[in-house]
Amino acid sequence: MNRTVAVIGASPERRKFGNKSVRAHLAAGYTVYPVTPSATEVEGLPAYPSITDVPAGHIDRVTVYLPPAIGLKVLPEIAARSPGEVWFNPGADAPEVLAEARRLGLNAIAGCSIVDLGMSPAQFGDE
Repeated sequence: MNRTVAVIGASPERRKFGNKSVRAHLAAGYTVYPVTPSATEVEGLPAYPSITDVPAGHIDRVTVYLPPAIGLKVLPEIAARSPGEVWFNPGADAPEVLAEARRLGLNAIAGCSIVDLGMSPAQFGDE
């Protein structure tokens, strides 16, 4: 069964980690749902303005690339989807975000989701 991931903070700009994450998860065999209100497509995939718009029935993993102030605002939407795990990547992993995620019952993990796949962000160049 194919695993699903929502990349919140996905970007069409290949130099950004939200884009590298889309590419890394694709390379790892995930069905990827880029989430960003600022683009309709990321790496050839349809992008969704919010995690509430992602059509997958179940989301195995959410990986967050948002500034903490914005991350706090979207936590209730993430919690409503009941994902298996939520990765808060460097820069998105502020203590208050992690505390609120855990208060909402999320399996919150502070770390780089690309590294967790056994890859390095450096593998996914800026070209």
